[in-house]
Amino acid sequence: MDFTAHYQSPLGNMTMTSDGTSLTGLWFDKVEHSTLTLDIGQQERHDLPIFDETRHWLDLYFSGKIPTFTPTLLLRGSDFRQRVWELLLAIPYGRTVSYGEIARQIARERGLTVMSAQAVGGAVGHNPVSIIVPCHRVIGANGSLTGYGGGIDKKIGLLQIEGVLP
Repeated sequence: MDFTAHYQSPLGNMTMTSDGTSLTGLWFDKVEHSTLTLDIGQQERHDLPIFDETRHWLDLYFSGKIPTFTPTLLLRGSDFRQRVWELLLAIPYGRTVSYGEIARQIARERGLTVMSAQAVGGAVGHNPVSIIVPCHRVIGANGSLTGYGGGIDKKIGLLQIEGVLP
């Protein structure tokens, strides 16, 4: 069973989910993929320590500070998606990478000559823990701000907080 709690960010309401110990989901409300991470028997529960830890992380982030810790995460997905999400976690605050760069890194790791940037985009688009697993830092090959589950306005807002955009 997943537990849920809410967070009011400067960019809009957010929902958090947890298995009781780890953060399993974080997204802006009314996001296309968000219902995919919830169990039917979800229970509202604001008092879990992982939610307190996540709120603290988000408070730091939205105040313009770089959090020095990561809440305990449980990311549910295929091996490929998990590897993409690990690479997202390695993108430094205030930096961006392209889908193609991530695809090339995975191709190198797997001994392949090519990896689909679209496949990477699919994994990025199904990231269950937005902001903390910074999918907003992934951009198109030409620097375009392509896709973001929370909406391009949220992606722009997040990149502005990090100083990537004016």
